[in-house]
Amino acid sequence: MTKITSVYLGDGQTELTHGPTGEKIRTDLPPDNGGKGRLFSPTDLLASAFASCVLTIMGKMAARTGDDLTGTRIEIDKVMAESPRRVGEFILNITFPAHFTKEMKERYAGTVNACPVHQTLRADVKTTVHIH
Repeated sequence: MTKITSVYLGDGQTELTHGPTGEKIRTDLPPDNGGKGRLFSPTDLLASAFASCVLTIMGKMAARTGDDLTGTRIEIDKVMAESPRRVGEFILNITFPAHFTKEMKERYAGTVNACPVHQTLRADVKTTVHIH
């Protein structure tokens, strides 16, 4: 279990502290919800957690297979839904190193479904994956 403490700083901002390390992240209310968008929003962090989770799972897989995953990149877009306001879709654009074959790309892209963040999302949150 990991404890994360969140403190409201005012003006739409919060500060999160990672209990084990003391590392901090600040968030801000996004412009599309009446904020100033000066920092990551909470849903930006959710999208970031999803992308970094997928890359982490890919990294574990690469460590087992001996593949060089260095430089693999995920650009993730979140699409907000209304009523209730929530993330309705994540669009992942995964770019693999030039030496990856089509089969390797497809095998690694399959880790999207193994990611614990993805497994935690509601079933009606759409996930679209594009492989490059």
